[in-house]
Amino acid sequence: MKIYYTPTSPFVRKVLVCARELGLADRIETELLRPTPTKADPTLSKANPLNKIPALVLDDGSTLYDSPVICEYLGTLAEGPSLVPASGPDRWRVLRQQALCDGILDAGILHFYEKAHRPNNLWWNPWLDGQREKATQGLDALESEVETFGATVDLAQICAGVTLGWLEFRDVFGELRSSRPKLFRWYDRFAERPSMVATIPHA
Repeated sequence: MKIYYTPTSPFVRKVLVCARELGLADRIETELLRPTPTKADPTLSKANPLNKIPALVLDDGSTLYDSPVICEYLGTLAEGPSLVPASGPDRWRVLRQQALCDGILDAGILHFYEKAHRPNNLWWNPWLDGQREKATQGLDALESEVETFGATVDLAQICAGVTLGWLEFRDVFGELRSSRPKLFRWYDRFAERPSMVATIPHA
């Protein structure tokens, strides 16, 4: 299999961390692309008409996207424990927390792009404030839910770790730790996992 990726994408990192936790990393080749929100990459567009990464090209040439779908697929290939419970309340908790983290990242990325790609005199401040509010509400929800994270790694924990790592890497919303001590105590431990260390984002 081959994944189109960029080392700064948190959604790519989510997939790569999952692959390592599932023992599948050696089955995935990586191909570096650097798509932008203003210009489609022709190679990526052939794999994903939405021109978004990650896109996973399977052995038969078909492609899967986006990160929740790819992570779900990788789970079907693994022989060990699943990252998503098969049924019951824990399954829905993990999937909901994945959606929460993805939404925080969506807001953070929109905020980041507004500042990175527009002159500061054209920044739309109500838009920036709205994205910040969504992201910080999501982080506060994670702070209140971090005690639901168990001893066994699951997809929700991977998503939370990747989300916090990207927000600090990009410094999108400034200091986040002081009002969320439980969440960041958990994160500092989780960030030491080999799967996280091996996928640290870099510009």
